[in-house]
Amino acid sequence: MIDVEIISIGDELLIGQTINTNASWMGAQLADNGIKVSYVATISDSWDAIMAALCEAQQRSRVVLITGGLGPTKDDITKQVLCSYFGTRLVLDESVLHHVESFFIKKNRPMLDVNKLQAMVPEACEILFNDLGTAPGMWFEKEGTIFVSMPGVPYEMKFLMEAYVLPRLLVRFPVKKLIRRTYLTQGIGESFLAERIADWENQLRAEGLDLAYLPSPGVVKLRISSNSGKQERVDYFGAQLIEMIPAYLYGEEEETLTEVVGRLLDQRKETVGTVESCTGGSVMASLTGISGSSAYVLGGLVTYSNELKMKLANVNAQTLETFGAVSEETVLEMASGGKQQLGVDWSISVSGIAGPTGGSEDKPVGTVWIAIDGPERKISRKFLFGSDRQRTVQMTVLTALNLLRCEILGINIEKKSD
Repeated sequence: MIDVEIISIGDELLIGQTINTNASWMGAQLADNGIKVSYVATISDSWDAIMAALCEAQQRSRVVLITGGLGPTKDDITKQVLCSYFGTRLVLDESVLHHVESFFIKKNRPMLDVNKLQAMVPEACEILFNDLGTAPGMWFEKEGTIFVSMPGVPYEMKFLMEAYVLPRLLVRFPVKKLIRRTYLTQGIGESFLAERIADWENQLRAEGLDLAYLPSPGVVKLRISSNSGKQERVDYFGAQLIEMIPAYLYGEEEETLTEVVGRLLDQRKETVGTVESCTGGSVMASLTGISGSSAYVLGGLVTYSNELKMKLANVNAQTLETFGAVSEETVLEMASGGKQQLGVDWSISVSGIAGPTGGSEDKPVGTVWIAIDGPERKISRKFLFGSDRQRTVQMTVLTALNLLRCEILGINIEKKSD
């Protein structure tokens, strides 16, 4: 096992102006190839910070991957610091200059004198040509440690990693590729999920496999992995998991619930529509965010007011007066009215109190009712999603889509508040 370190340079990363997606992407790519990242450092665009990070990394890591600070402006000083650290100097590389000139010609843009500075590179480095930009990658070696400096622009860094860096590292450090599979669940919290699959998890670990819980709002990912090439066992335990929790496990790897639901509807040649209150059209926006969704999405109604619930979704005025807008009775009538008005096979309706104001003792902030009206039956479920407005909307969208998935597949969801 080799120690790999990632150094991300940029004040914009430290102040939160830019999210450091480079480090997470590199970590994932390296892990997929059996290489573990041991350290990640995010530092400012200052001489002292860069020099200190290089010195510290060289003491503890065999591979150091650096991104950022390679632009042509005065605040980009990474190359100068690298020259000082490796005891070398900047020189004009004619091949890089030709590459930069060709880049601007292809873009039909004028090349400024400042752009020529990209062709000034440390004499001691090996050039990694950047087909997607003007700043080249640079490969250094010092006392058994490899240093690779790459641009901070994500798509340029990814190109250099895939074209040069990863292939070379795998040749230099042969490793057994990590086998892993990720399963996606919705509608069950991490602790409840762990309790539900405890016996299965114990058996998995007894065979030398690993299981990681990766929670996020509304979704918990379960990643099964093996460092010893046990692909068959990973697949075996994955198949068992699918059978154990069909109401919660909706997909694998990078699938989204929207994609899964859309595929099911498309395969069955069925249509869907929505009637939304507290989500303001977010369920419909999620459904129509998929290319080709016009094959199964017909439309939606945003009925934020009681007047529009009655006018557009045929909700009875007596129902609203007796039970309120956030109630099982109202949300069922919204789903039925939407199904009729939109002429769809499946109708999703949602009504709730997104907050942070508007709650009561009987109906606290975060209370949401969701109903599905389908070809054979209609269901309703109540949920408590907490006081954060954005999170409540996000959770409602995910939960509504998973309820629809289960109804399409004939999977019963327990009727309880979450």
